[in-house]
Amino acid sequence: MKYQETQINGSIKQSFNEYLNKYTETLRSVFGSNQNLLDTSVTRGVPGIVMRDILDCDPLKVFIPKEYNGRGTHTHECLKILETSSYYSLPLSLMVGINGALFLQPLSLYGSETKKKEVYRDFIEKKNMGGLMITEPKYGSDALHMQTHYSQNEDGSYHIKGMKHWAGLTGWADYWVLTARRKDSKGNLSRDIDFFIHSKANGGIVVEEVFNNLGLYMLPYGRNQINTTLQEDSKLIPKTTGVKMMLDILHRSRLQFPGMAMGFIKRNLDEALIHCKDRFVGGKQLFDYDQVQHRISKIQAAFTTCSAMCAFVSKNVTMSDDCSRMDLSANTIKTLVTDYMQETAQSLLQLVGAKGYTQEHVAGKGTIDSRPFQIFEGSNDILYQQITESVIKSMRRAKLTNLYEFLKDNELSTYSSDRLKDVLDFNIDYNLTQRKLVELGKVLSRVISMNFVIDLGEKGFRSDLISNAMEHLKHEINMLVSSYNSLPSVVSVADYKDESSWENFFNK
Repeated sequence: MKYQETQINGSIKQSFNEYLNKYTETLRSVFGSNQNLLDTSVTRGVPGIVMRDILDCDPLKVFIPKEYNGRGTHTHECLKILETSSYYSLPLSLMVGINGALFLQPLSLYGSETKKKEVYRDFIEKKNMGGLMITEPKYGSDALHMQTHYSQNEDGSYHIKGMKHWAGLTGWADYWVLTARRKDSKGNLSRDIDFFIHSKANGGIVVEEVFNNLGLYMLPYGRNQINTTLQEDSKLIPKTTGVKMMLDILHRSRLQFPGMAMGFIKRNLDEALIHCKDRFVGGKQLFDYDQVQHRISKIQAAFTTCSAMCAFVSKNVTMSDDCSRMDLSANTIKTLVTDYMQETAQSLLQLVGAKGYTQEHVAGKGTIDSRPFQIFEGSNDILYQQITESVIKSMRRAKLTNLYEFLKDNELSTYSSDRLKDVLDFNIDYNLTQRKLVELGKVLSRVISMNFVIDLGEKGFRSDLISNAMEHLKHEINMLVSSYNSLPSVVSVADYKDESSWENFFNK
C-alpha cells in the first residue's frame, strides 16, 4: 500500500493510515503469538520490551494537539486507536483510554501553558504516561464528598493531602491528575472540586497497597497515600466551576467508550465465526444451529450498534465542545456499550465451551476483563437511573407526561421513537422508585441507540447488519418496557435465617 504524506510546516507528517497500520502491525506481532503475551495473561504488568514496542508507535499522539507535536486530537483518530488496541488487548485499550481521555484531554482543555509544554514533551520524547485519581476508599460513586483536600501556601503553591484508590496505572504513571477540595482556615471543605497536575518528580504519592485485581492484569491498581506540594501552574483552570469541569471530563471519557468496545466486540465476533465454522457437532457445522445463529446475530447487533455510536461521537464531539451537559448521550453510550461488551464476551464463551474457560483463552480473558467496564466511571445501575432522571427533568420542564410525546421531539430519539410509537406511548410518573428509574433508563438507552443505528444506516452502512441490529434493539425494548410495567413490589429480607433451613421441612 502506498501511503500519503502531508507537508506541514516544512516537515513530512505521517498520514493516519500509515500511522494506524504501523500500530496494527506492531500489536499483531506482540499479541499474535502464544509464545508472547498470551502466556503472560496470569502475570501482572507488561514485559518492558513489549511496552517499548507499543509506545514506540506513539499511540497517545492522537490525544495531543498539533502545536505540541501531536496528531491534533481528532475524535475519529482517538476512537480508531482505541478500537485497534482493544481488538488485540482490552487492557491495553483501557491503558490508552486512561492516558488519553482522563489525563491528556483534561490537560489540553484546562491546563496551564507551562504544564502543557512540559507534559506533552515528556509523553512524546520520554514515552511517559498519566492517569486520573478521583475515587477514595469511602467515596466511590459519591465523589462530590471526597475527603482529599488542599490549602494554598503563601508562595502560591498547593499542599494536597488525602487517600485515593482504584486509579489505573497505580505506581506506574509518571503524571497524575489529582482531585481535591479546598480546606479553609476552619477546616471546612469546599463544595466544589479542583484538579491538579502531579509529576512523579514532585514526590508525595506513596503506594500503600497494590490490589490483586481479578482481571485487567496488564494494569496495576492500588491504594495511594497523598501528601504533596504542587506549584501554582499545576492547577487546572475551570471555565466556570470545578464540578462542571469534572462532568465535562467524565462525559467526554464515557463518550469515547465505544472506541474501546469496538475492537473488543469485533474480536468476539471474529472468534465466534471462526470457531462455529470450524467446529462440527452432530455431523454439521456449529454455525448451522439455530441457537448458535441467534447468539452470533446478537454479537453482530452489538457490533453494529457500537459502530453507530462511534460514528455519532466522531461527528458530534470535538475538543472544542463542552461535554458537561451531554449527560444523556454520554450515559446512554457508556451503559449500553459496556453491557454489550460483557454480553458478547459471555456469548463467545458459551459458544467456545470448556476450551474458552481458561485465563489464556480470549473468551475467558474477555469475560473477566470486560466486567469492570460496567462498574468504573459510573456504575451502570446508577447511570441508567440518571438517564431516566434527566429525561423526567426535561419532561417536567416541557409539562409532558407521555414518553412518546417527549421522545419524538428529542434530537436523540426522533427517528427511533417514530418506529416504536406503540411501545412508548404511555405516561410517566415523575416520582418513580429507583428500580423503575433503572429499568426505564435501560429502555431509553436502547431507544437513543436505535436512533444512532438508523442514522448510520441512512449514511450507507451495510443494510443487513442495520436490519439485524434494529430487530434486536426492538426486542430488547419490548422486553424492558414489559418488565418496567410489571415490576413487582418486593423487598429483601435482612434477618432471613430463622425458619429457613430446608432440611427441617422436607420430611413433613
